[in-house]
Amino acid sequence: MRTVVIQPEYEAWRSAARQLLAQRVPPEDVLWADDAQESPLFMQEEPAQMAAPAAPPVKVPPAFLDLARSAAAHTDARRWAMLYRVLWRLTLGAERHLLSMPTDPDIRQLQDWCKAVGRDIHKMHAFVRFRLVSTHPATGREQFVAWFEPEHRIVRLATPFFEKRFAGMDWSILTPYECAHWDGTRLHFTAGVPRSSAPDEDAQDELWRTYYRSIFNPARVKISAMQSEMPKKYWKNLPEASLIADLIAGSSRRVQGMLETEERSVKPAPNNAYLQSLHALNQQQKSVTPDPGLP
Repeated sequence: MRTVVIQPEYEAWRSAARQLLAQRVPPEDVLWADDAQESPLFMQEEPAQMAAPAAPPVKVPPAFLDLARSAAAHTDARRWAMLYRVLWRLTLGAERHLLSMPTDPDIRQLQDWCKAVGRDIHKMHAFVRFRLVSTHPATGREQFVAWFEPEHRIVRLATPFFEKRFAGMDWSILTPYECAHWDGTRLHFTAGVPRSSAPDEDAQDELWRTYYRSIFNPARVKISAMQSEMPKKYWKNLPEASLIADLIAGSSRRVQGMLETEERSVKPAPNNAYLQSLHALNQQQKSVTPDPGLP
C-alpha cells in the first residue's frame, strides 16, 4: 500500500495521479491524504518512488479533467481516491465511455460533488461583501477586503468572476480554506486565515443597508423562498441581514398602507420638440411600410 500525501488542490492531485498512473499503480494500492496533520499517522511515499514514470503516458478525456477540477474542490475526504479510481477505469481499465454512464456509482458521486461545488460558487458570487480598508499611497487605488465562509474549497474556481467584475480596484477575499488577492494586474492565492483577520464594518455597510431597504418589496415577501436563496448561515456576514427581521415584521402593515393609499392620477406625457419629432418619424414610417396583410 502506498500513502500519498498532497496539498488539497486539484493541481497537486493531478501531478501525483499522473505519476501513479504511469507506474501502473492500481487504485486499491493507494491511500490518499491531504491533511498535513494526518501525514505523521501514515508512512508517506518517498519522492524517489514517485519519480521516473515506468510507462508512456495515457490519454485522458478532456471532460474528465473538467469534472475532476470541480469535484476536487469538494471537502469530502474520499474525493482523491475516487478521482484516481475513475481515472484508472477510464484509461487502463478500458472503460472509455464511463463518463456517459450516470448510473455508475462513482460517476454519480462525482456529479453530486460537482453540483454542491457549483451551488457554493453561486453563493460566493452573491454574498461576498467588500469593505474599504485603505487607499494605496502610490497608485491611489482603493483597497477592499471581504470575508466569506464557503462549504468547499472553491476560492480558485470562484474568483475569476471577481477578477473580471472588480478589475478596477484592489481586493482580497479571505476564507478559512484559502485567500485570493487582486492588485489590478495579478491574481494570486495564500493560505486561509481566521475570521478575526477580516474587518468588521465600514461606511459601505450602511450603503448596503440603504440599498436593501429600498428594494425590499413587502407585497412580495415569501419567507421560505427568501431563506432558500439566502440561507441563514450566510446572514452573519451580510450587513443587510440585520434589517430582515424588522422588514418582514412590518411587511403586513406596509402592504395595508399601500392598499389604503389613494391612487395617483397618471401624469400627462410631456410635449416637447424632441418627442414631437419622434412621433412624426413614427407616422412617416407607418405611411411608407406596406401592410403585410394586404395582397
